[in-house]
Amino acid sequence: MQLPVLTYNIHSGVGIDGVLDLDRLADVIAASGAELVALQEVDRHRREQSTFADQPGHLAQRLGMHLAYAACLDEEPAHPGAPRAQYGTALLSTRPLRDIATSLLPCFPGSEQRGLLEATVEVGGTVLRVLGTHLQWDSEDERLVQARAITAVLDDRPTLLLGDLNTTPGSPTHTHLTTRLDDAWATVGEGEGITFDAELPPRRIDYVWVGGGVRALGARVIASPASDHAALLVEVDVP
Repeated sequence: MQLPVLTYNIHSGVGIDGVLDLDRLADVIAASGAELVALQEVDRHRREQSTFADQPGHLAQRLGMHLAYAACLDEEPAHPGAPRAQYGTALLSTRPLRDIATSLLPCFPGSEQRGLLEATVEVGGTVLRVLGTHLQWDSEDERLVQARAITAVLDDRPTLLLGDLNTTPGSPTHTHLTTRLDDAWATVGEGEGITFDAELPPRRIDYVWVGGGVRALGARVIASPASDHAALLVEVDVP
């Protein structure tokens, strides 16, 4: 069965024009037709610019999708009596998300804590394992250790790994992941597939990986001023 999936670093809702607009992000996601979405850099009750909004909750409600959220950072409330301020990743799905779990990835001293958000969805009678993540931005050594922690929990189930990996094709991190999963863009994408050009050089750092019999059928990059990253849409076939 075919399933359109999307990975999107939403930059806490702030676009390349400096405007925070969650509805603009929702419009990008809705127009893509994606039925399963992995988001990175998602704030919850953390950003004054959005009146400390529950960003994943807002997007899920706006899109009419099920939500799973993983807080990699959990800080004191912005003001007394408010919910805790959080920052992390999210999964949105038109189908119910089950077996939701979060695990922390290895973290070098002084680095930002990263995590692995996991859930399952049923697609045409098949239980699909979905993993969402956002790897360390400034250390390939740390990314490689984090990637090894991810592959250590993989098995033979139909699987998707989606996220901003902050690494480019051919890097040690990318090469390690190819030992267990297939890079969807490398399989079916056309061109360079650049997803981040807010800082030079432009590069492909956002990925959809498939495994356990899941196949990529097509892929395209969706550029928008809604974030400093482009979204990556991949059509997959779930066995």
